[in-house]
Amino acid sequence: MTKSTLTIKDLHVQIEDKEILKGVNLEVKAGEFHAVMGPNGAGKSTLASAIMGHPKYEVTKGSITMDGEDVLEMEVDERARAGLFLAMQYPSEISGVTNSDFLRSAINAHRGEGNEIPLMQFIKKLDKTMQHLDMDLNMAQRYVNEGFSGGEKKRNEILQLMMLEPKIAILDEIDSGLDIDALKVVAKGINSMRSEDFGCLIITHYQRLLNYITPDYVHVMMDGKIVKSGGPELALRLEAEGYDWIRKELGIEEDETVEVE
Repeated sequence: MTKSTLTIKDLHVQIEDKEILKGVNLEVKAGEFHAVMGPNGAGKSTLASAIMGHPKYEVTKGSITMDGEDVLEMEVDERARAGLFLAMQYPSEISGVTNSDFLRSAINAHRGEGNEIPLMQFIKKLDKTMQHLDMDLNMAQRYVNEGFSGGEKKRNEILQLMMLEPKIAILDEIDSGLDIDALKVVAKGINSMRSEDFGCLIITHYQRLLNYITPDYVHVMMDGKIVKSGGPELALRLEAEGYDWIRKELGIEEDETVEVE
């Protein structure tokens, strides 16, 4: 069976006539964990939003495909059904919709009419997953992210990830604002997803998350492009030396990075 593959070729994206991505090339296959790092304004979150079809971000050139299918021709819900998932940097609140109802509806939308998940199977899976993430089971009946702390919102994103079981997940700064205990729990949830059927693109500023989730590949983004790729050792060098050595190596001026992300 062919592994699911997310392929991005020469991707250019702009916001209100300002070009943010300037030719991103990246391939993420099921079974692989990729990390994208880079200074503020490099375009990392723009990449995540463009993949999932945020209307604010206009793709002006290039392609995004998932298992050979044109992602750019898909609506947002179609991208999710195709197996893509985005854990957002700033998760939204959904008043009046409980976590439990939201997750069951999302799972059933993916499974399709006539193949809905049985109620007891869903409850058992939800309880088990919440326990794995050290979440209070009462949170299942709270409205999605309403009144949640920053750490609870991030755990809730990983709960959705584990319940929906996508083919390829994009995690946009899932570690921001987490204390060390919450970081370990979130990492435990992400690591539990590792399999030959699941690929992950982790967008992060810091090595500290990668201390708990070892990526197969690390990519450095600057000025709207991926300028360097390597293994886990690349993230360690960035932590120790910053980005100046890459700028010097590639002749990139520091003020070339864009301001909008």
